[in-house]
Amino acid sequence: MKFIIFGATGMVGQSALRECLLDDKVQEIVAIGRKHPGQQHEKLKSIIIENVADLHSIEQEITGFDACLFCLGVSSRGMKEEEYKRITYGITLSVAETLVRLNPQITFIYVSGSGTDSTERGRAMWARVKGKTENELLQFPFKAAYMFRPGLILPLHGVRSKTKLYQFLYNVLKPFYPSLSKSNSIVTSEQLGKAMVQVVSTGYFSPIIESTEIKKIGSIPL
Repeated sequence: MKFIIFGATGMVGQSALRECLLDDKVQEIVAIGRKHPGQQHEKLKSIIIENVADLHSIEQEITGFDACLFCLGVSSRGMKEEEYKRITYGITLSVAETLVRLNPQITFIYVSGSGTDSTERGRAMWARVKGKTENELLQFPFKAAYMFRPGLILPLHGVRSKTKLYQFLYNVLKPFYPSLSKSNSIVTSEQLGKAMVQVVSTGYFSPIIESTEIKKIGSIPL
């Protein structure tokens, strides 16, 4: 299988990239973003692009792929809804439109988050915007589309958060990982990455995949 990963430098993207690199079923990976993912591997190619919403210049390099793992995201803290929507909704839909045109049989995985509002009418701005993004993606003519909604993610194997405060909190929580990981609603970065590869490979009965399901899928040996 051939994968495209957006946001491979973030914690979710790092999780996806690590498991793709380790899985023999994944033969080729293209990581797209504004920064290099910081890894070298024979099956990994990095494409640096400033405007991720405009993929016109790299269309030949993103044709013939089986899956896209869309792991890009920003915090809504301090952002007005219009700007947050422009990034979260606008960029995602622009990428999806290009990829489905170039790869009609592609599987698209979008990582939103626990609490995403499918009604688009709730009080939480971020949840409404992500809900609208999910709803729109599910209307695209992909081979399949899955909305991953992880809650708390415990980073393992060198995976780190780009947000210093979050990483500090993870460092504080690290001694408690063994007990925290027993919760059905908390997933490890390894389980999240494995679940993405597994769902692309075998499919899943529901397009919306919550933390408890991510944990189960990601615990199945690949």
